[in-house]
Amino acid sequence: MIPRYQVVFFAILLAASAAMGAELWHLRQRAHQRLLAGEVTTPTKAPEVAPEVQATLMVANDADGSLTPQAFSLPLPPTPNERARAILGKLLDIYSGPNATHHVSGGAAGILQVFLLPAPKAAASVSRAHSPIASKSPSRMRETVPEMAVVDFAGAFANNHPSGLQTETLTLLSICDTLHANLPRISEVRFLVDGQPRATLSGHADLTRTYLPAEEAPALPTTAGASQ
Repeated sequence: MIPRYQVVFFAILLAASAAMGAELWHLRQRAHQRLLAGEVTTPTKAPEVAPEVQATLMVANDADGSLTPQAFSLPLPPTPNERARAILGKLLDIYSGPNATHHVSGGAAGILQVFLLPAPKAAASVSRAHSPIASKSPSRMRETVPEMAVVDFAGAFANNHPSGLQTETLTLLSICDTLHANLPRISEVRFLVDGQPRATLSGHADLTRTYLPAEEAPALPTTAGASQ
């Protein structure tokens, strides 16, 4: 026969085990409810997608040394600096393709940054201006001030660029005219490599000078349509 004290002790242990099990189950349910509440109150935000805008790229052709305008629908960011970088990235992607008429490796990664600054001569003339229009509408004046674009190439892009006066010059001129075709306020373009001045692109085309884009980009061919 089991002693009475052992029966009582066993009953106490059984009750304590049941109570602990119930408490653990309750804590688990509370944690599960908190997790569900967090999932409901913190929805995942959908990534923002830039709207597609038609851009004109001045594509170089090594066969005849020409620049031909081509239209592309591109998802472009709203800020001018990032927009300029995205447009030039697409241009370099074309040059790195297998059917490129002006083959340059590297693609969009060849453009590190594009900085837009007031053109030096334009900035000087604005600082000397004291007309009533200038004093009353500074924002309007800024909208019409010519800009200088500073294009910063990646070192790998410049180091691997095909060497030769024509091919290097075509790369630079196509960049200049593409910038002006999409951002008409750009009247001057300078170039850096890894954020530093450099004598030439790949031994020939001068990177120490200021380049002037064409005043007007050639009109798009009537048969050209927007492409991807």
